[in-house]
Amino acid sequence: MRSTIKPSIMPNTNILSLLGGQADNLLSHTCQTIDRQRIRTPTPHYVDECFGDSNRNPQVLCSLQRLFSHGRLGDTGYLSIFPVDQGIEHSAGASFAKNPIYFDGEKIIETALEAGCNGVATTFGVLAQHSRKYAHKIPFVVKINHNQLLSYPSGYDQIMFGSVKEAWNLGATAIGATIYFGSEESDRQIQEVSQAFELAHELGMVTILWCYLRNSAFKKDIIDYHTATDLSSQACHIGVTLQADIIKQKLPTTNEGYRALNFGKTDDRVYNELTTDHPIDLTRYMVLNCYAGKIGLINSGGGSQGDSDLQEAVRTAVVNKRAGGIGLILGRKAFSKPQKEGIALLQAVQDVYLDNSIGLA
Repeated sequence: MRSTIKPSIMPNTNILSLLGGQADNLLSHTCQTIDRQRIRTPTPHYVDECFGDSNRNPQVLCSLQRLFSHGRLGDTGYLSIFPVDQGIEHSAGASFAKNPIYFDGEKIIETALEAGCNGVATTFGVLAQHSRKYAHKIPFVVKINHNQLLSYPSGYDQIMFGSVKEAWNLGATAIGATIYFGSEESDRQIQEVSQAFELAHELGMVTILWCYLRNSAFKKDIIDYHTATDLSSQACHIGVTLQADIIKQKLPTTNEGYRALNFGKTDDRVYNELTTDHPIDLTRYMVLNCYAGKIGLINSGGGSQGDSDLQEAVRTAVVNKRAGGIGLILGRKAFSKPQKEGIALLQAVQDVYLDNSIGLA
């Protein structure tokens, strides 16, 4: 089929090649649900525009600017963060046996640096071990809570692995935390994380929230509603209420979770007017729930699927950018590869955000 993408907005040929048959659908789409004029578009002045009138103190603004000014995407308003906490969340063997160099935490930091990422997000242990060597060379994002899988039987609960002050002492620019919205433990996690974020802001650090859903009841009739945009967008909305400076969320894949699970509250207009089944429109609704983009949405890269990882990563970046998001936080697709190949994948994602022909839908 002949491409309908106009030459005047043609992205680079490598991005088109990686998108393949999805190129027209993703690059020519116009969002008819939530007009792009209602969304805060990332710019080189993003920190001033979105936080200049906020309660964030000057030290937080400095940390935000440092994060947004580093790496290949520096001063574009977009972020590329390399996260590796799977050694705790998924076990080290399951995560690194395929590529054993990453048992050495220094390789995590090296990959983020060489790829030109805005920052590296990983555990207390990794960043503490190498803080004097690297804290001044790349922004550190310390993941302060985790779900560990060595307890038997396995459970799902995010618990604190260290203190906010400890993260500050090792030179962190930001802290990251996860809340499992929808879980039995979510109320406690909300309270813990909100207190941690308050202290982090007092100390001048950026706060990033992993806004994940977790409840076995969210799977029904073979459909997984953990990534339904009506549910996951509400998690984002709670996250920005906790004063997260950046929201991390999985890319939405479906909708109508409230209706299917028959709980909570929603409105028909969410489905009839504010969303369609197009991935950009599903993600645009998520951005809307992040104060219309004033709090930036970064989507996760997802797990490694092997040979298709590069294509999937670029597709996710295009959806995020065209929806109004501010970047990707991508780890598993990169660290499952040889280091040079993983770096190339991270930079291919960054190229999407550097390509001015790919704009807001």
